Amino acid sequence: MSKNISKYLHKEMDKKAGFDHTVKRTKIVATVGPACDNYDSMVELVKCGVNVFRLNFSHGSQEDKARIIQIIRKINETLPFNIAILADLQGPKLRVGEIENNALEINPGDMLTFTNTKCVGTKEQIYVSYPDLYKDVVPGNLIMIDDGKLEVRVTKILPNNNVEVVVVIGGILSSKKGLNLPDTKISLPALTEKDLNDLDFIIGQDVDWIALSFVREVKDITGLKDILKERNSKAKVIAKIEKPEAVINIRDIIIESDAIMIARGDLGVELPIEKVPLIQKEIIRKCMHRAKPVIVATQMMESMMDRIKPNRSEITDVANAVLEGADALMLSGETATGNYPTLVIETMSKIILEIEKTAYDYNRDDILAPQPHSPSFLSDAICYSACKLAQDVNADALIGMTQSGYTGFMLSSYRPKSLLYIFSKQKSLINQLSLSWGVRAFFYDEEESLDDIFFDQIGILRERGFLKAGDVVVNTGSTPVSQHLPTNVLKITKVPQ
Repeated sequence: MSKNISKYLHKEMDKKAGFDHTVKRTKIVATVGPACDNYDSMVELVKCGVNVFRLNFSHGSQEDKARIIQIIRKINETLPFNIAILADLQGPKLRVGEIENNALEINPGDMLTFTNTKCVGTKEQIYVSYPDLYKDVVPGNLIMIDDGKLEVRVTKILPNNNVEVVVVIGGILSSKKGLNLPDTKISLPALTEKDLNDLDFIIGQDVDWIALSFVREVKDITGLKDILKERNSKAKVIAKIEKPEAVINIRDIIIESDAIMIARGDLGVELPIEKVPLIQKEIIRKCMHRAKPVIVATQMMESMMDRIKPNRSEITDVANAVLEGADALMLSGETATGNYPTLVIETMSKIILEIEKTAYDYNRDDILAPQPHSPSFLSDAICYSACKLAQDVNADALIGMTQSGYTGFMLSSYRPKSLLYIFSKQKSLINQLSLSWGVRAFFYDEEESLDDIFFDQIGILRERGFLKAGDVVVNTGSTPVSQHLPTNVLKITKVPQ
């Protein structure tokens, strides 16, 4: 064992710290909010299976977010976990304004007027926070309000830039309810003034992932990446798929993004709800094919906001996302404002573990086989062969090395049965890889011979309780070590006594 190995050993043994994050392959993203925004609560969530904490910039102040980030940093420093920080930008929010007495009853056939001039809403006129609404909609376009509970249809564009609509599905309209325009190509940019201000703060906080709302095409992603590059930020970008245009452009968006979030809430309002399940399945398949992490989000355990057990349909929803091969499942209000955040994580972890016990075969050979036209074909072939070899010999561990993160994402995309450990000298990657299916990442920056590196990696895992004498290990790496080439070496080892 290298004399330097001690600096890679955590002072507290992993198995004694709580939940073993290598057992559960599908990751959990938990949104932080008033129900769990303190050190003790967040530690409990991590010990129950949280891998990523999401900070929702639609709510709360930057000062509050800075405090939460410091809590996550403390958890990573004092406990043997690598918890990622995901900053979720609000994006354009289309809403009605204040409504008189906060309740306006609208009935089918009622004629309403939407205006971009601020006012208190009545049957005469309702303010909408979208200055160019009159430019983008045309008669016949459907507008959905309050997550689709209410529907109106555009009848005409008025000379004073107001928009006349007729109520299709009525009900009670309250203040500040959101709008969705499924028939309309919206001209708003993905990054608003608020987003740019939040982004400046987020970059300064050195978070791991940034989720971009309102993505419709590749230029939305490249615009954000250009800003990150200018600021020398190593944060990776998640594209939130919540608009019909994003589904149309999904191939190019997946290629340009670092990860994908299937935001089923808005997606189910913007598109016919019966289309969402197959869209989810197809996006997961495409992300696995491109070795991009994919998150399934929205209402996964929503009944546990105020109940101690989920609905049976929610259990099946979680199970199906695991069976489809999602990298991570996300909880929003369930952990942010719900009554039982810890119990939600415990319950979701149990469902994931139960499904993964018997669902190792994801039948993905057809989409995961190395593609000769790929610029990384040779290293892809090594990664593919490593996973097949690990399966053939029933290896106890599959170990990879990465400089860019690509090998980690690629090995993860094959969904190997063997436990997956990734080592990197890039500290920013250690937490980022916590989003990827099955990955447990470790910092390691020695550059000796490849044999010494492999020997150290096995020694680190053995000392931390993940390997024992007699275990079979498959390693990937690259040589010459000093050149940091793409993965080009595959080795099988039996852990010595």
